[in-house]
Amino acid sequence: MTQQPQEGFDRSVEDARRWMRAVWERLQISDNTQGPRTALEARLRETEKICQLEPEGRVKVDVVLQAAEALLACCHEDQKTEILAQLRDIKSQWEETVTYMTHCHSRIEWVWLHWSEYLRARDEFYRWFQKMTVTLAPPVELQPGLKEKQWQLDHAQVLLRNVDHQAVLLDRLLEEAASLFNRIGDPSVDEDAQQRMKAEYDAVKAKAQDRVDLLEQVTQEHECFQASVDEFQLWLKAVVERVHGCMGRKCRLSTQDRLSALQGIANDFPKGEESLERLEEQAVGVIQNTSPLGAEKITRDLEEMRDVLAKLRGLWEEEEGRLRDLVKSKGACERQRGQLETKLAEFKKDLQRLAEEGLGTTAKAATEDELVARWRLNSATRAALAAEEPQVDWLQAQLKELLVFPQDPQPLSDSVVAAIQEYQRMKAKSSRLRNAAATELWQRFQRHLQDLQLWRELAQRLLDVTASLPDPPSIHTFLPQIEAALMESSRLKEQLTMLQLKKDLLGSIFGPERATALLEQVATSVRDRDLLHNRLLQRKSKLQSLLAQHKDFGATFEPLQKKLSDLQIRVQAENGLRRDLPEKQAQLLRLQGLQEEGMDLGSQVEAMRPVFQGNPNHQHKMDQLSANHQALQRSLEDLLEGRQQSLREHCTFNHELLKLRQWISVITQKLEAHCGDTAPRDAQSREAEVERLLAEFPEKEAQLPVMEALGRLVMEASSLEGAAVVQGELEELTESWKALRQLEESLLSLIRNQQLQRMTEVDSGKKMIFTNNIPKAGFLILPTDLASRHRRQAGLLQEEGGSLEGYSQSLRNFERWLQEENSKLVRIIAMKTATAEDLRTRETKLQELEARIPEGQHLFENLLHLRPARRSSDELEDLRYRWMLYKSKLKDSSHLLTQSPPGEPTGFRKVGSLPSEPPGKPFLLWSGKDWNLLPSGTQNTLHVRFL
Repeated sequence: MTQQPQEGFDRSVEDARRWMRAVWERLQISDNTQGPRTALEARLRETEKICQLEPEGRVKVDVVLQAAEALLACCHEDQKTEILAQLRDIKSQWEETVTYMTHCHSRIEWVWLHWSEYLRARDEFYRWFQKMTVTLAPPVELQPGLKEKQWQLDHAQVLLRNVDHQAVLLDRLLEEAASLFNRIGDPSVDEDAQQRMKAEYDAVKAKAQDRVDLLEQVTQEHECFQASVDEFQLWLKAVVERVHGCMGRKCRLSTQDRLSALQGIANDFPKGEESLERLEEQAVGVIQNTSPLGAEKITRDLEEMRDVLAKLRGLWEEEEGRLRDLVKSKGACERQRGQLETKLAEFKKDLQRLAEEGLGTTAKAATEDELVARWRLNSATRAALAAEEPQVDWLQAQLKELLVFPQDPQPLSDSVVAAIQEYQRMKAKSSRLRNAAATELWQRFQRHLQDLQLWRELAQRLLDVTASLPDPPSIHTFLPQIEAALMESSRLKEQLTMLQLKKDLLGSIFGPERATALLEQVATSVRDRDLLHNRLLQRKSKLQSLLAQHKDFGATFEPLQKKLSDLQIRVQAENGLRRDLPEKQAQLLRLQGLQEEGMDLGSQVEAMRPVFQGNPNHQHKMDQLSANHQALQRSLEDLLEGRQQSLREHCTFNHELLKLRQWISVITQKLEAHCGDTAPRDAQSREAEVERLLAEFPEKEAQLPVMEALGRLVMEASSLEGAAVVQGELEELTESWKALRQLEESLLSLIRNQQLQRMTEVDSGKKMIFTNNIPKAGFLILPTDLASRHRRQAGLLQEEGGSLEGYSQSLRNFERWLQEENSKLVRIIAMKTATAEDLRTRETKLQELEARIPEGQHLFENLLHLRPARRSSDELEDLRYRWMLYKSKLKDSSHLLTQSPPGEPTGFRKVGSLPSEPPGKPFLLWSGKDWNLLPSGTQNTLHVRFL
C-alpha cells in the first residue's frame, strides 16, 4: 500500500539532490575571481543565471515535502524517523545550496564592481595626466614686466599644487590596483603597471617643479631689480625736493644755509651715479628673461632716470653760482630793507593781480566750463591767498627785524599793515564767490540730466517713425534728423562722461555724499542713453548703407578694430572660475554686457561691409575683421552658456541641499520625539506615525547620489576655495544622513521590542523558541505564469525596438515599480503584530513581495538590454545598488518570521555561516569596521540592514 508513495518520495529526493549537485558543480566552476575581465564577466553572468534557478530548486524541495507528507500519512512508525532524517538532510542541503549561490554571485559581482570603479578612476587620472602634459609642454614665455612674471609664477604654482593634489588619487589607485591584483591576478594591475603609473606621475611633477623653480628665479631677479629702481627713484625724488627747497621765494633759509644745503646735495651725486651704474648692470640679466617690449621699457626708464640726474646737476650748478654771487654783495641792512620793499611790492602786485584775475569778474558765467573755470579760479585764488600766508608771516618777521635799525620804519610799516588788511579782505571775498559758483554748477549739472530726458523722448519718436525702412526720398528727411540726434547724443554723452570723469572735482565742489548721488544718477541716465544711441546707430547704418558711395576706410576700420581688440581683452579677463554663487552671478552679468557690446559691434561691421565692396584690399580686411568678430562671439557664447549652466547647477544644488537639510532636521526632531515617548497607551498610533515617516526615506535616500553628482558638477565649475566649501557641505549632509539612519534603526528596534512584548502577553505561559526551520508556507511560481510574463516582456521589447525612447520609458517604469515595492516593504516592517493573525498577515504580505522578485529581476535585465550603446553605464549604477539593497532588505525581513505549529510562539531563523571572507563571521553580518573598509561604490551593493 505504501509502495507507490515510497517510490514517489525516493524519486523526488533523488531529483532534488541531482539538481543541487548540478548547481554545486556549476558554482564550483564559476567560484573564481582570477583572470581577465571578460572571464570575470562571463562568470558573473553564469552566477546570475544560477541564482535565477532558485525558484526551480524551491519547487523541487516543495515536491519532496509534499511526497514526504503523503508517505508519512501511510507508513509505519518505525519508518517515520528515517523519512524525517531525509527531510532534514534535504532541507540542510537546500539551505547550503541557496547560501552558496548568493555568496558566490555576490563575491564575483563585488570584484567586478571593484574593478569597474578602479578603471573609471584610472581613466580619470589619465585624462588629467594628458591635460597636464599638454599644459606643461610649451616652453616658458617671456613676459614684459614684473606683474606678468608674478602672474606666470602664480599660474605655475597652481599647476604644481594641482599635481600635488593628484598624489592622493594616485596613492589610492595604486592601493586599489594592488588589492585587485591580489584578487584577479590580471597583468593590467600588476606591479609593472603600478610602477609605470607612478613614473609618469613623477615625470609630470618634476616638470611642473622645474617650471616653478625657473619662474621663481626669473621673478626674484626682476623683483630685486625693481626694488633697486624704486629705491633709486625715491632717492632722486628726495634730491629734487631738496634742490627745490633751496630755491624760490618760499625758501626761508639764509643764503649761507642754502649754499651749505647745495654742497650736501653735491656730495650725494657720486652715490647716485654709482647706483645708476649698478642698475644698468642688473638690467642686463633682467632683459635676457624679459620680452622685447618689456626690455625696451626698462632701457627707456634707465635713460629717463639718467636724463633727470643730469638736469638736476645742471640746476644745482646754476643755483650755487647765483647764491655765491649774492653772498659777495654788501650792505646787509640795505639789502634787507630793499628786499623787504621789493617783497612788499611783489606782494601788493600779487594781491592786485589776484584781485583783477580772481575777484574782479562780476559778469554772469554763460557756460558750464566758464562756471567751472570761475570756481577753479576762485579756488585757485583762495589757494593762492592761502599760499601767501607764509609770505605775510615773512613780511611781519622782516618788519620786526628792521625795527632794530636806527632808520624810521614807519612808512614801510604802514604799507605792510595795509597790505595785510587787504589780504584778509580778499580771502573772505574769494570764499564767498567760490560758494556761489558751486551752487550754480549744481543747477547746471541737473540741467544736463533734464536735457538728456528730452533727447530720449525725441530719439524714441525717431525710432518709432523709422521702424520700417522708409523709401529713398524719406531717407534724406530722416537721416539728417538721426545724425543731428546722434550729434546731440554724443554731446550729451560727452557732457555726462566728462561729468563722470570729474569725480574728484565733484567731490571737492559738493562733498563726497552729494557727488556720489549725482554720479549714480548720471550713470543710470548714461546707460539709458547708450541703449537708445546704439539703436540710432543701427538705424543710421541701415539708412547710410543705401546712400553711401565712398568712405574713408581708415577712419572706419581702425575704431572697429580697436573696439574688437578691447572686447577680446575683456572677454579673456572674464575666463576664470569663481568661488560662490554671488561671484558667479556678477561674472554672468559682466559677460552679458560684453555680449551686448559684441552684438552692437557686429551690426556696425555688417553695416559697413557693403560700402567697401569695390576695393578688394578693403574688402579683405573687413572680412578678416568680421571673421575675428564672429570667432569672438562664438567663444563668448560658449563661455556665457557654460557660466549659465554652472549658475543653474549651483542654484539647483543650493536649493535641493536646503530642502534636504530642512527635511532631515524636521524628520530627526519627529523621530527623536517618538524615541523619547514610550508610553504603551498610544503605541499603535505612534507606530502608524512612524510608518508614515519611514515611507518617505526611500525617496529621500535616492536623492543622496543626485546631490553628490550635483555637488561634483558644482565643484568642477568653481574655484578651489568654492570646491572645498561644496565638499564640506556634502560631507556634512552625509554625516546628517548617517545619524538619521542610526536614529531610524534605534526607533525600529524599540518598536519591535514593544511588539514582541505584546506578543508575549498574548501567548502568556508559552516560552519564546529560536528555531532553524524553513517556513512551510512558501510561494510557487507556475511555469505558465512565468512564460506568459516573458512573452509580455518580449512583446514590449519588440514595441520599443531598443530605441532611446523605449529605454527611457523602461527606466521610469522600473524606478516607479521599485519605489512602490520598497514603500510596501517599509510599511510591512513597521506594521503592528500584536496577535497571531497580524503575524500571518505580515508573513503573507512578505511572501507576496518575494513572489514579485523574479518579475523585478526580468524588468531590470530588460532595461540593461534596452540601454543604447552610446549611453554611459553610470546612470544604471545607482539603480542597480537600490535594486540589490531592496532584495537584501526583503530577504532579511522574511527571516523575522517563520511559521510554527499552531499555538506555539513565533521563532527567528538564523543566517548560516559560510566558509568565505571575512572568515568566522556570518554572511553579510559584518561589523562597522569591516563595513568602513569596503571600497566606495560597493557599500550600497553589500549593505544588508537587519530590522
